[in-house]
Amino acid sequence: MKFRCVLLCALSLLSLPVLAENQRYDQVDFSSSVEQEVANDLMTATMSVEVNGAKAADVAGQINTTLNAALRKAAAFSGIKASSGNQRTYPVYGKSNRQLESWRGHAEIRLESRDFGKMGELIAQLQQNMQLQGMQFSISTETRQQVEDALIAKAIAAFKQRAKKVAAAMGGMGYKITHISINNGGYPRPMLAMAKAAIPAPQFAGGESTMTVQVSGTIQVVR
Repeated sequence: MKFRCVLLCALSLLSLPVLAENQRYDQVDFSSSVEQEVANDLMTATMSVEVNGAKAADVAGQINTTLNAALRKAAAFSGIKASSGNQRTYPVYGKSNRQLESWRGHAEIRLESRDFGKMGELIAQLQQNMQLQGMQFSISTETRQQVEDALIAKAIAAFKQRAKKVAAAMGGMGYKITHISINNGGYPRPMLAMAKAAIPAPQFAGGESTMTVQVSGTIQVVR
């Protein structure tokens, strides 16, 4: 009797791995994404100045004077961030590339603000001594984070909704998420704007950018 009991128990234990091996798991990989049009609320502009002269020191001095005046004007506008950009002074040679003819200097400042009106006023003032090299519109970090958080929640909800449909289509009773990843699609490409030579303060329209969040994952269909 004792031997029979031990033998039956041993057979029962040996049968467990077999049952596990025969159990079928259906896994499905898919993704779901949501997107939203977001108004560009950040404007950046690059102002530049170029000076030619016979002496490098004179060229550098004129460059510095123009830059310092521009930075002082920018400081008077609250809400506008100004920073120095590329600056260099280099020699200009003649056709033979042997004789030094003059010196040329180039310098830039970068402006950034969420107030497009003030940016237009400042740019108009700076254009008296500088050139508007270029400008672009994008989504600020704060706005991007808020919208992205909301889109992540929507994308996960959309993924779960599709998971239910996938499981039902495969004849399952439900599903279990085994893996999930979130992709914000990268930063939206900034909208570039052409530089204008007009001195009067221009009116700027930032336009919109599309933000996308994609959720990819694997589900296990429960039967």
